[in-house]
Amino acid sequence: MTAKLPKTYQPSENEKYMNTKQLDYFRQKLESWRDELLKESQETINNLKEENWREPDLSDRASLETEAAVELRTRNRYLKLIGKIDSALKRIDDASYGFCEETGEPIGLKRLEARPIATMTIEAQERHERMEKQFIDEE
Repeated sequence: MTAKLPKTYQPSENEKYMNTKQLDYFRQKLESWRDELLKESQETINNLKEENWREPDLSDRASLETEAAVELRTRNRYLKLIGKIDSALKRIDDASYGFCEETGEPIGLKRLEARPIATMTIEAQERHERMEKQFIDEE
């Protein structure tokens, strides 16, 4: 069940954490972000289809191919991000959104506002990154 949110609604520390309004707020934020990424990806596909790939000048063709490669790498990152957004939406559905996957503690509204796909508290994320760095350094 989704709450009808006023356009000016902002999650607040004064509310119960991850209440219906907050979950709906983050769902709308994530869906909007996802739609924007999909729209940009579709524009890239359309631009690549319309591009004249038979550029007679080799340096012009090389420039065109380089630009296309950069654009495709960016869109590939978008696809990975869309996967993370979809995972966050599933967490909203199963009521685990907003809680650290490692500790079960609240991630916090400020962190979720800045990174709505976050799955860990800042402390848990830092521990995770230190462990990764240690593992890489030991190899």
